[in-house]
Amino acid sequence: MKIKYFYQQLVSHFSVIIIAFLILSLLFSHFVEQFVYDNKTEELATYGKSILRDIEQVQGSSREILKSYGHVLEGRDIQYSLFNEKSAIIYSTGLETPLIELNVEEWRELQNGKAITVKQEYKRFEQDVTYVLLPYFHRDHFVGGILLTSPIKGSREIISQLNNYLIYTTFIALSIALLLSGILSTFHGRRIKRLRNATANVAHGNYDVRIPTKGIDEIGELAGDFNGMVEKLAASAEEIENLENRRRQFMADVSHELRTPLTTIRGIIEGLRNDMISESEKERGLQLASNETMRLIRLVNENLDYEKIRSNQVVLEKQEIQLKELLEIIKEQLEDTALERGDKIIVEVSQEVTVFADYDRLTQVLINITKNSIQFTEVGVIYLRGYTRDDRTVIEIEDTGIGMDPLEIENIWGRFYKAIDSRTTNPYGEFGLGLSIVKQLVALHGGTISVESAKGVGTTFRIELPG
Repeated sequence: MKIKYFYQQLVSHFSVIIIAFLILSLLFSHFVEQFVYDNKTEELATYGKSILRDIEQVQGSSREILKSYGHVLEGRDIQYSLFNEKSAIIYSTGLETPLIELNVEEWRELQNGKAITVKQEYKRFEQDVTYVLLPYFHRDHFVGGILLTSPIKGSREIISQLNNYLIYTTFIALSIALLLSGILSTFHGRRIKRLRNATANVAHGNYDVRIPTKGIDEIGELAGDFNGMVEKLAASAEEIENLENRRRQFMADVSHELRTPLTTIRGIIEGLRNDMISESEKERGLQLASNETMRLIRLVNENLDYEKIRSNQVVLEKQEIQLKELLEIIKEQLEDTALERGDKIIVEVSQEVTVFADYDRLTQVLINITKNSIQFTEVGVIYLRGYTRDDRTVIEIEDTGIGMDPLEIENIWGRFYKAIDSRTTNPYGEFGLGLSIVKQLVALHGGTISVESAKGVGTTFRIELPG
């Protein structure tokens, strides 16, 4: 059974308040009752001691004193009786019986000089009373005592009146509490409903929804956390959409790129099998099939490399490398490719500059970036520089090519991103995986890579590795 938050809050608040007031009422009622009866017995004891003291001080007849006390106490609804050592009443303002009815224990305590106080007595006397028994000693001999009684009715009326006031106060407090509880429950219920509606919107794919946050309580903090979550979900959804678009483009590129070399290889094989290729063309055909095969192998290796790097399966074997020697090797390997584009590669690095890195992986990084520079540079210059700065080794690959705008710079590290111009023939990184691999490898070395570029001016890739 579903119970609304409003009713849950209302019942919980109301229950707590009722329980609290019940406990408070019981404790207060008990305290008041105890106070009233204690006060009454103390009053009776005080009057009894005064009467006995005055009797002791009077040498002659004490009946006048007893009468005067009787008039005073009658106004306070108190009766008293004097009795001797045999419990016979010798003077009384209320009791008409000849003897004081005391049990053995009470009589023994009186003879031992102890006062007896009873707050509520319902059976012994003709009415419900509070009474006090005080012993009377004359020259250290027990000669009797005094009994003072007061009806319980007056005390009960006081207690009843106080209880009535307490009940009225309780009802007023409960009404106010009910009102405040209803207001608070309604307020928090609306906030929770707002959260619920926002959650439903997010569930339907609307990531633009936001909830006002004040941070005054946990619900406000929850609203803030919700907004942060929605922002992250929106960013994730955008990233997923971008990746999906790139994946579609990647699949289209793969389908196109794979179809061409496979068709070429199949055609050459069929031609050789059916003797459709002349002897003079066989060598050329085999070379073409070999080139297309290597192209497919590079594609597979790129994807394998990326997955290994992404899943932390690559183990670096770092060593001290002379940077000038490495950059010269890069230049030698790519010089023919650069010449085909009319480009020139220039190495600028001193002999003493070294770098601590994995030789094969660093070579892969530098070849990848340099080939990209060659691809986007025509009749220009590619500079391979190296130097040390603040205990770090800096490697720069600068070209005078077509350059990039800021949006392209932001996107080049994406796994499937390919610049429009890269759809021309490219012997490496055909599917936009190259720079993504480069960034991962540099990060594995504990280094950073950055790009500076301007349209029509050129591009500079800067790699900083720990010394």
